[in-house]
Amino acid sequence: MSIASLKRLPLLRGQETGLIGVIIGLSIAFSFFNPSFLTTDNLRNVLVAVAVVGIMAIGQCFVIIAREIDLSVGSVMGLSGLCGAWLMAAGLSPWLAILLAIGVGATAGLVTGIVVVVFRVNSFIATLGMLSVARGLTQVISGGLPIMVDPSVMFIGQGSFLDIPVQVLIFIGLGIAFQLILTRSVVGQRIVAVGDNDEAARLSGIPINATRIAVFVASGALAAVAGIVYTAQVSVAEAQAGTGLELDVIAAVVIGGASLSGGRGSILGAMLGAYLLGALRNAFILLELSPFLQQMSVGLVIVLAAIFDQFRQGSFRHANVMQSLLFVFRSRTR
Repeated sequence: MSIASLKRLPLLRGQETGLIGVIIGLSIAFSFFNPSFLTTDNLRNVLVAVAVVGIMAIGQCFVIIAREIDLSVGSVMGLSGLCGAWLMAAGLSPWLAILLAIGVGATAGLVTGIVVVVFRVNSFIATLGMLSVARGLTQVISGGLPIMVDPSVMFIGQGSFLDIPVQVLIFIGLGIAFQLILTRSVVGQRIVAVGDNDEAARLSGIPINATRIAVFVASGALAAVAGIVYTAQVSVAEAQAGTGLELDVIAAVVIGGASLSGGRGSILGAMLGAYLLGALRNAFILLELSPFLQQMSVGLVIVLAAIFDQFRQGSFRHANVMQSLLFVFRSRTR
């Protein structure tokens, strides 16, 4: 595939269009039960709520397309946000502290990538280890105590531009930029090729090891950006920030159409997946439904998205499915 052919690739594909349709349909349905769901203020609240998860989902999408997984994003987010606040409290320039915090996230991704590529450790195990290491470092650095954020950077999480929250602008801007990288650049072509068939990619001269390391670095750096946004939003850095967000991030990417077997995915799809999860949670709150039902619905959406992905890959043979159904029917009628 040449650069010219890459430029002809559409920015919006069928899976994103279908997901937009699902979001619109659910939004209309929810608005019948609570008209405030489709108000401008509520839609703004949903976008603010999903910005942090969405930013991490952008990096996770690159990792999953490359046929890897990153379970450490929540912990790296917490570590990076805490390091930024700690450096500011130590007297460092806020903007330099932010750059160094992003460097912390990128370094965590680099270490993970090296462990996966050089020592051939499964990414599930490697990132699970990094999850614990990063979470432990946050406790060591903070001593379990919160650290206040410099007021000069709080606008990142609390300010707005043209009545649009800054964190939403960061989320959308990063999404568009990385979608262009994925669909319009050689880097994106290499990531897809490595995830689709790493042996064929190697024979084609693609540096598969460097590509795998790069996606982990990108994931770590974007987790750090999410950590900075979250820290500025709540005005304080906490050692437990980001705990448990790994599932939401991976779910957003899978719902957005990325295949866990690699080689396929969309940044815009991951962003829409993050929005769908946020909209579901928001609707459950407005409808005053049980939080247990909320968790069940999110899990159901994840499972359905994974099943749909299997059908899309052709992993299920219709003939085999019909044979299995006939076997069950006959066994019950005997």
